[in-house]
Amino acid sequence: MTAPADVHRVAIVTGAASGIGRATVELFAERGHDVVAVDVAERGLADLGDGIVTLAGDIAAAAVNQAAVDTALSRFGRLDTIVLNAGIGGTPPLESPDAVGRADRILDVNLLGPVHGLRAALPALRDSRGSAVFTASVAGLRGDTGNWAYNASKGALINLVRAFALDYAAQGIRINAIAPGLTRTGITAGVHQDHAVLSALERRIPLGRLAEPREQAEAIWFLASPAASYITGTTLVVDGGLDADLGILPLPGLAR
Repeated sequence: MTAPADVHRVAIVTGAASGIGRATVELFAERGHDVVAVDVAERGLADLGDGIVTLAGDIAAAAVNQAAVDTALSRFGRLDTIVLNAGIGGTPPLESPDAVGRADRILDVNLLGPVHGLRAALPALRDSRGSAVFTASVAGLRGDTGNWAYNASKGALINLVRAFALDYAAQGIRINAIAPGLTRTGITAGVHQDHAVLSALERRIPLGRLAEPREQAEAIWFLASPAASYITGTTLVVDGGLDADLGILPLPGLAR
């Protein structure tokens, strides 16, 4: 269901200060949405531009997610889409002294944060027959060396999307996710700065390069848009073909 032509559609985007979240805020605003941008990094929100309503806070806290929804409703009167994008990495070695505490933080942000966000948004999404889009990861589809907590959080998020989609389909709320591959964001900044590592990773990606944040934002836009009106409970993999490759044989471009 789409908003009437004379009504601006409204979106909340978490993790909005940088990377995929920032690109999503900019894209939705360019295409006529009113946007509430949420991030723990207040300084990163400052230059998002006129017309973007910002909220600084940690989305691991239920109160911050409720404040984002309350802000959207008080400023714009409705909510059509929530993009639950905020996430962190930093998985510790399992045997390190602080492993469990750091893993708890990763799960709080990457898994429970989106749960709080959807929970807060549900009444408004029910009214608008809107949608939620989660940012998962290809790391939720397969394992990575030294990344167990992040892998667990994103794998759980993908199955959470399936479960929530079933719970709320009858209420007209669509719930989907994207699973980005390697993307030029802060989380992968170390990769960009090491030419040898970057080249090795690019050789593993069938399309031969990392994604730009805007490309991930376009996938989010599609899932939130009327063009995806019959899609719910799915995770759209946006990884340049990385997950399609078993990895045993060299890619055709590398064999030459």
